[in-house]
Amino acid sequence: MNVLSTAINGVYIIEPKVFNDSRGWFMESYSKIKLPEINADFVQDNHSYSENKGILRGIHFQNGKYAQAKLVRCIAGKVLDVAIDLRKYSPTYKKWVSVELSAENKRMFYIPRGFGHGFVTLTDNVEFVYKADNYYNYESDRSIRYNDSEINVDWQVENPILSDKDLNAPLLKDSDCDFVYKI
Repeated sequence: MNVLSTAINGVYIIEPKVFNDSRGWFMESYSKIKLPEINADFVQDNHSYSENKGILRGIHFQNGKYAQAKLVRCIAGKVLDVAIDLRKYSPTYKKWVSVELSAENKRMFYIPRGFGHGFVTLTDNVEFVYKADNYYNYESDRSIRYNDSEINVDWQVENPILSDKDLNAPLLKDSDCDFVYKI
């Protein structure tokens, strides 16, 4: 696996080795031994389906002891995936990085704890899967408004399709996000 650093320390793009032959292809989607940069003990896998192009899911995170690191990938269609540093006092606080993930490029994106996460579908019929290193906890589930001007993510879509939760999410300055950068 090829691990690519991003502009934010600890956030990685992972390019798996894909072995093709006349029958199709094979790849490892995760190997703890081959990805020492990922310091996570994954305990839950999630899978979502988005029917239409332009669906935006995010910016999501879990507060407190329920924070999650995620290893995400797109297994059908194409998305723009975004990680936002929400750790107060971090040198990259409120900065974001994005990557295009698709069934074709087979790339993965590692997002550590302390980050918000979101994606927008660039095609119809998108399936998105990810590993999390902590279980989902309803009481700790949080969102930040996708178009918060303090963060200013370029989602590459003019009028995204949003859930009520995401449409009514607070701005970062009004949220109770409790992430703090630790050296």
